[in-house]
Order: sequence, then structure tokens, then C-alpha cells
Amino acid sequence: MSGGSGSRIRVRRVYDPPEEDDGTRVLVDRLWPRGISKEDAAVGLWAKDATPSKELRTWYHEDRTGGRYDAFVDRYRTELGDPDHVEAVQTLLALLREGGAVTLVTAVKDVPASHVPVLVEHLEHALDHR
Repeated sequence: MSGGSGSRIRVRRVYDPPEEDDGTRVLVDRLWPRGISKEDAAVGLWAKDATPSKELRTWYHEDRTGGRYDAFVDRYRTELGDPDHVEAVQTLLALLREGGAVTLVTAVKDVPASHVPVLVEHLEHALDHR
């Protein structure tokens, strides 16, 4: 799995073994993934403050039908501009601007229905409009 076509940001599951072209692997989950050591995860940075707040995650996962995704996306986009998230987002942007490969890794099973595509879109938009 990777980012969209032409994407500068790769996306993989943290449980997948690291690949040579991963570059810097950045964990983008608020909680450390179960059952994987820090060595096996091969994570260079843990950007937990760039992820949805505990309150937003809890709210989103209360509805197992998936009917809240659009509202979740809107709320998470708003959170990404909050002071609690800005520093972590700026750190990710600085890493991306250095030009090396960056792979966002996550433990979520359904990546397309998670926060990860929203974060990728936010980062790519910021890179395109600096």
C-alpha cells in the first residue's frame, strides 16, 4: 500500500516488514501498536500529536457502521489546525521538505476509512501551498 499516484508520502501498515525504500518510517497512531516491538516497527519518529484526539477517536469508533466517516474527516481537519497538532504537523512537513522518502505507518486495519488519508491530504496540500 502506498499513497495516491504521484504521492510524495508512502503509507504502510506498521506490521509489514520495513522495505529498503521506506526512508523514514513515521508512526501516525496515538497509541503504540499491540504486539510489535520498537525495533520491529523500525520507526524513526512517532507523530502521535498529529493524530486525532482521544475524544475524536472515541466518538468515531462508537459507531461501528462507518456512518460517521464524513463528519470524522471534517472534525479531524479542524483538529489539524489546533495548537495541539500544529507542532507535530510542522515536524512532518520539515521531514518531507528534506526530500528523502517518508513512509507513514499505522496499525489500523482499514486504512482508507481512517485518519491516515486525511493526514496525507493535509500534508500534501501544505507542501503544495507553501
